[in-house]
Amino acid sequence: MFMKQLSVFVENKQGALAKVMAMLSDNGINMRAVSIADTQDFGILRIIVKEVDKAKAILKESRVIVSVTEVVGVEIPDTPGSLSKVLSVLDEGQVNVEYVYAFVTPGKSESAYMVVRAGDNVKATEVLNAAGIHTLTQEDLEAML
Repeated sequence: MFMKQLSVFVENKQGALAKVMAMLSDNGINMRAVSIADTQDFGILRIIVKEVDKAKAILKESRVIVSVTEVVGVEIPDTPGSLSKVLSVLDEGQVNVEYVYAFVTPGKSESAYMVVRAGDNVKATEVLNAAGIHTLTQEDLEAML
């Protein structure tokens, strides 16, 4: 029903982010989308990957704090106003959006993909689908990567 996002705790110090990225890269994990929110002392790295369980295990083995969070994936036309429409539908459906970030995939130039973390992912999915907006599951993501 949802896509899976890795949420990784990263200290806000030189080289910490590079170390996490190297762990994933060295093990063949390709990131589809990445976002980081930081404070003075730490950041939360949010990533979308095909092999969620493998990536999580690699990070945990290196004692990196990581969790899996369910997020709503949304396929939208790669045109001006598409994100605004999604956000308006969610607002009209009284769904709070906690954060959002985007990615595109090679070969699908007409589409963009939004990662949405809503206060209520189930309601967000229902509202979007009722408005004819296509949501993605983890299986959909894996099939296109």
